[in-house]
Amino acid sequence: MTLFPGLLLEQCSYKDQFDNLEKHTQWGIDVLEKYVKFVKERTEIELSYAKQLRNLSKKYQPKKNSKEEEEYRYTSTRAFLATLNEMNDYAGQHEVISENMTSLITGELTRYVQELKQERKSHFHDGRKAQQHIETCWKQLEASKRRFERDCKEADRAQQYFEKMDADINVTKADVEKARQQAQLRHQMAEDSKAEYSSTLQKFNSEQHDHYYTHIPNIFQKIQEMEERRIVRIGESMKTFAEVDRQVIPIIGKCLDEITKAAESIDHKNDSQLVIEAFKSGFEPPGDIEFEDFTQPMKRTVSESSLSNSRGDGKSEPKFGGKSKGKLWPFIKKNKGAGPEDFSNLPPEQRRKKLQQKVDELNKDIQKEMDQRDALTKMKDVYIKNPQMGDAASVDHRLAELGQNIEKLRIEVQKFEGWLAEVEGRLPMRTEQARRQSGLYEAQNTSAVNSCAQDRESSPDGSYTEEQSQETEMKVPATDFDDEFDDEEPLPTIGTCKALYTFEGQNEGTISVAEGEMLYVIEEDKGDGWTRIRRNEDEEGYVPTSYVEVYLDKNAKAETKSLTSFWTASPSPVSPVHWK
Repeated sequence: MTLFPGLLLEQCSYKDQFDNLEKHTQWGIDVLEKYVKFVKERTEIELSYAKQLRNLSKKYQPKKNSKEEEEYRYTSTRAFLATLNEMNDYAGQHEVISENMTSLITGELTRYVQELKQERKSHFHDGRKAQQHIETCWKQLEASKRRFERDCKEADRAQQYFEKMDADINVTKADVEKARQQAQLRHQMAEDSKAEYSSTLQKFNSEQHDHYYTHIPNIFQKIQEMEERRIVRIGESMKTFAEVDRQVIPIIGKCLDEITKAAESIDHKNDSQLVIEAFKSGFEPPGDIEFEDFTQPMKRTVSESSLSNSRGDGKSEPKFGGKSKGKLWPFIKKNKGAGPEDFSNLPPEQRRKKLQQKVDELNKDIQKEMDQRDALTKMKDVYIKNPQMGDAASVDHRLAELGQNIEKLRIEVQKFEGWLAEVEGRLPMRTEQARRQSGLYEAQNTSAVNSCAQDRESSPDGSYTEEQSQETEMKVPATDFDDEFDDEEPLPTIGTCKALYTFEGQNEGTISVAEGEMLYVIEEDKGDGWTRIRRNEDEEGYVPTSYVEVYLDKNAKAETKSLTSFWTASPSPVSPVHWK
């Protein structure tokens, strides 16, 4: 049903009604833009809230290689960790809300507002054009009317003048005839003006009818439809606003269900048992203290597990009353200073755990040192076969250091394994004499290692050289290795690699890389310890395989033969070899 054309009930109010519609439609566009701004700010709030939730979850996540990781053995702390993870997913749903509102509401309405402004501008332009046309027709009608009125007055005056001249006997016949012709001319002009005015009037009435009953109602109808579409569109956007929130409710509900499930998985009995396993000492409870009758020679039964020194020399000492210096578990106080190396100050169970942990750490250190030694040995072999790549003697000093380190670590392992065997009952308790022999053995090994290091020749600048390494140094003629750089067609890329350390490629055929740099692999290690890489079309060359971490494509047939494990396992990488 047409409503806006009903505003044309009064012809005189047309212009005012047109201005009112122009103001109202502009207000409607302002309302739409205000709603778009509201939704945009809501999306910003959702993003900010999600970011804060993620930061909060990250803040309380356990740090790697810290004491906090051990605490997550307990069901209560694992439930807390599950809560943190679910809160991270919960934050993700608020990001989904922001993304959907931005795409489905903010983006769509912003485009629609631009289209609405163009349509509104077009309709009111047509309205002004119609208004100008009817005003032009009205001016033409007024001009025709004034001309007709003027010609009629001129014709009356000419007629009156003719009659006056005709009645005057003193006027010549020629003057009378002239006056008569002039009167007839004026009458003819009046008739022509009358006909023109009549035609213009009919035309204006037709134009006015079309203006008020056709053109303007059509324009108002289009404006009304435009306004109704705007109202419907903002209503649909409000429904979408609610629907976007409703869509994530099931997922948020699952997150909350998982948090509840994690809370229900907390087992207080299990946590208590973990505490017992972690801190149990292995001591027997103290025995009963017998009554001491000072009227007779003192006899007292001493508990072997509670009142005797853990590292005594086998001689029992008399104990008097409450001044006993023996262990009265669990009332003993821990020594806050550094404890003995064999952890003999700890209860048996705790001591066993500490010794086992120490043995495992030492074995890991031995494996790291062995990996480094194997890698350097392989690099030395490459240098011997290809002297142009480097000096084989330059790695001998480091190899000697690694050998010494491995020997020392093995002695340490044997020592701790002996203590561990004592605790676990696999070996008899060692006496002080056995301990002294163990210390003498360690000192002898240390002395032997040091003497081995001193046998090497020392140059004036403090560097170590070996004649045997120099004698075995060979000069290999440039054959296949050099020919590889003469290929005109570039090799295809078979993967990528990441530089673990900085390498200064000073020799021909090598290429310098910076730590952390990503490059392309065009030829993997063929067993000589070198990998061929490419930075761009003009820069390619070889780098030590142990200096990069290679990621071959799935389609690559050859398996990666890298010494990356040596470098990643080592706490401090071997210094790059300086080429000669």
